[in-house]
Amino acid sequence: MSRFCKTLFVLIGVLSAVVSARADAPVMTWPAGWQVEEVPQGDSTSGVSRQRAVKNDQGGVPVMVMELTTTRVESGHQVNLQGVLLEMRKSVQKDFFQSGYQSVCNRIHPATLSRLSALETTCTITQNGRHVLSQTLVAAVDADKAYVLSYAGQADAYKASQDEIAVARNGLKL
Repeated sequence: MSRFCKTLFVLIGVLSAVVSARADAPVMTWPAGWQVEEVPQGDSTSGVSRQRAVKNDQGGVPVMVMELTTTRVESGHQVNLQGVLLEMRKSVQKDFFQSGYQSVCNRIHPATLSRLSALETTCTITQNGRHVLSQTLVAAVDADKAYVLSYAGQADAYKASQDEIAVARNGLKL
């Protein structure tokens, strides 16, 4: 596996660690041709629920990864979505910097995730001035759950996958 792919999977793992998820998972319809991966779940008391799918190129090399993490929110707790997304974005930038990449993220802006109002940011990752990766983070909160959808991939694959990502994202049932 290339250094790039390892970095991509480490990044998704780091982002998943930022949030915990609830066991009763939302329904995600993955794009055709993406391979759904088994993701280790926490025990029933941890509230961890993660779903992940990977898109491979013709040679079987991962070029895109998409992950949905659901987090149980304690009754009465107010989630600072802006703060969560800022921390996740910082984690992305730090991880890539440590791996020899540079990253620039756009401003956090309003978006939607399924039926919920959300916040979103996209980071462009470069190496030696060449765009090599893009990653989008989308976070939303419901009454008792918080959701983070993350999708990332090689620059060309990310661009080419936008329509199928939009279909999966719009079809998400929370």
